[in-house]
Amino acid sequence: MSIIMKHESPPPVADINVTPMVDVMLVMLIIFMVITPMLTKGVSVDMVRTKNPIAMQAADKTDAIIVAVTRDGKTFLGNTQVPADQMSPKVKDLLTGRVDKEVFLRADSRARYEKVVEVVNNLRASGVDQLGLLTEQIQEKRPGRATPAAGAGE
Repeated sequence: MSIIMKHESPPPVADINVTPMVDVMLVMLIIFMVITPMLTKGVSVDMVRTKNPIAMQAADKTDAIIVAVTRDGKTFLGNTQVPADQMSPKVKDLLTGRVDKEVFLRADSRARYEKVVEVVNNLRASGVDQLGLLTEQIQEKRPGRATPAAGAGE
């Protein structure tokens, strides 16, 4: 006499298993955190802040020519460091065959003024028609409601 036992399968689970989705999302978050700093165009500088900056959408184009002057006076053409006195022929080569001879300058707010002027003069000598000086907008703090000092006016 043999006893045959039937094994019942567990009931179906109605909950959604979100663990694989969370794993994928965390991997994507890490990838974006690593890649995002690489997407910035040119060298990172602390640009001058102004109240009323002029929007220059042409600076965001992939083929825009961007020159940067860092705080310590180094000059960069895109991501490549180029001495200021050698900037003119390189920019001239980049401008050949282009209709718009426009270059954008990102200068650090603490860079020496004479270095920025030297770069501007070299860019003008290379045939630049328009020179855009890139700035950041000042983020004004919203004025909070003033509260009278304790005991004032009593």
